[in-house]
Amino acid sequence: MPDKKFTNYRLYYNFLNSLAKDLTRYYYKKLNKPFKAINKSRGKDYDPVTKADRAFEKFIRSKIQKKFPNHEIIGEEFGHKKTKSDFTWVIDPIDGTRSFVIGNPTWSNLIGLNYKGNPVVGLANFPKLNKYYYNTSKSSAYVVEKGKKRKLSVNKKITLKSMKVAGAFHGWLSLKKQSRIPKVLKLMQFPCFDALSYMHFCEGKIDVVLQCQNKIWDVHAIIPIISAAGGIGSTWNNRDAKYAGNVLFSANKNIHKKILKLLKPVKS
Repeated sequence: MPDKKFTNYRLYYNFLNSLAKDLTRYYYKKLNKPFKAINKSRGKDYDPVTKADRAFEKFIRSKIQKKFPNHEIIGEEFGHKKTKSDFTWVIDPIDGTRSFVIGNPTWSNLIGLNYKGNPVVGLANFPKLNKYYYNTSKSSAYVVEKGKKRKLSVNKKITLKSMKVAGAFHGWLSLKKQSRIPKVLKLMQFPCFDALSYMHFCEGKIDVVLQCQNKIWDVHAIIPIISAAGGIGSTWNNRDAKYAGNVLFSANKNIHKKILKLLKPVKS
């Protein structure tokens, strides 16, 4: 008997729509206050975490467990709750903790739902910007800003000559490796603001976004939103973007193939 396809979008996007509002209220009621950042990294790298990261994740987990008690949960701060369910929630309680630490409003809460390992529904909530993004099907995604809802669509007709490219290497791509992709560096003329850049891509404001060393909680929530808005994604070595790592999202197949070709010297 073949596996059933995921079709029950309404149950989950309604949950995420409500969760976005709850998260923003929770932030202003409980977490909008002075804090200290802690470096999680044991080495020389800077990997900050705050009490807000952990509080957000506990809050999100509690909402999921109340509504979907049998589902699996994977979170950046508290690991993997395993069950026999085909459904797994993937949580990044604060995507862009560095931005959060310095008061940049581009940080967000990312919550994605996987069905049998594949991202199907996602939420990117920006409390400081008073807006959130989510998809309602394979082909429909929206931004809700100050109570007003707009459908998302990438700029599919964009060409290589006129495209806007945002990218960030997060200190992971050495200067030696960067020297192998001068054409890519020249194209990166627009700033990269955490997950907000992916959402600007979904609005057609940016045409290509590329980043290094993403974890699954960095991308699983945004993949279904991008896909529903018409975007194309993969890793730099052209694997499914759900595997995370170095990722690329483009507005059409032609641009995507050309950027992948330019990234070939550093694709591993």
